[in-house]
Amino acid sequence: MAEVDIQRLVRLTPELLRVPFGRMWSSYDREADVLYLSFKKPSHADDSVLTGDGVIVRYEGTEVVGITILHASRRAAQAGTGWHSFRATLVMWIRT
Repeated sequence: MAEVDIQRLVRLTPELLRVPFGRMWSSYDREADVLYLSFKKPSHADDSVLTGDGVIVRYEGTEVVGITILHASRRAAQAGTGWHSFRATLVMWIRT
């Protein structure tokens, strides 16, 4: 089993509380380096948009039901990027 850095996860709490969804499920495909975040279960996406920065926003009607983040580990390693950048991208692509 992988070692868990509890304090690092705890430091994410303020940002996670700002996510505009009450629930969130995640899975990571290490081989493809893709992170999947779902905000509704079950979800039946009927549309998706690929952003200019390699994020796929999945919609069910006008509701965002998930996102797919391509090149996830590369993003995590880049200096100066992180949740704030991701959150700005997500907010930009949420349809109202």
